[in-house]
Amino acid sequence: MSDLLYEVKDKIATITLNRPDKLNAFTGPMIDAWAKALAEAQADDGVNVIVVTGAGRAFCAGGDVARMRETKPTPLENKNQLWENIHRVPRTLEAMDKPVIAMVNGLAVGAGMGMCLMCDVRIASDEARFSTGYVRVGLVPGDGDTYFLPRLVGAAKALELLWTADFVDAQEALRLGIVNRVVPAGDLAQQTRDFAAQLAGGPQIPIRMIKRLVYQSLRLDLRTHLDLVSSHMAVVRETADHAEGVAAFKEKRPPRFQGR
Repeated sequence: MSDLLYEVKDKIATITLNRPDKLNAFTGPMIDAWAKALAEAQADDGVNVIVVTGAGRAFCAGGDVARMRETKPTPLENKNQLWENIHRVPRTLEAMDKPVIAMVNGLAVGAGMGMCLMCDVRIASDEARFSTGYVRVGLVPGDGDTYFLPRLVGAAKALELLWTADFVDAQEALRLGIVNRVVPAGDLAQQTRDFAAQLAGGPQIPIRMIKRLVYQSLRLDLRTHLDLVSSHMAVVRETADHAEGVAAFKEKRPPRFQGR
């Protein structure tokens, strides 16, 4: 069976890391398949939302350290292994305007935690545990943790978590803002699916514009951001989905959005 599974149903693409016996620690071929699956989901008009999860009791334990130590690459080869291979996932995610949800079913350590952080929303099982991990094996975070984590918890808390690699349980992760929701383990799949379905059935043009606006706002001044917002508003006011939303409101019925 493949180490990475990709399925599309009801406009929701699900990417499942599928090495449960290795806590879904990823390999080079898995990263290649992961990046390709994300790009396929972005290009597919039949996909509105992407869910990423792990098989078994872990979300992802990071890179497969045992395989990494089988070779002795040069410093340049080490860099290229990250930049040309593993970093394809965050770079692909950065270019996506469809919602991406991490369904965190269990352990998320090192790059596995980083892969959670780079998704738009994280819904965690009450059995999930998180650790930045890297410093425990004498490494710096290699998968964007130093970029994403401070944006969620602030610089001081990010430094504490990165320096100590202490484990954080699901409730503490919720308190810190690392995850959006914590749900009972037995309800995780259904509650994540319900949230994904809500987004998948919504008006796709403004949903994707909202995602772009939020992330762009982190790099723009207010005047430039508002100028961009006014341009987006001018476009969405002329969409069929806006007309349908107004009509549904007046007629007191659920809207039927078509993504146009």
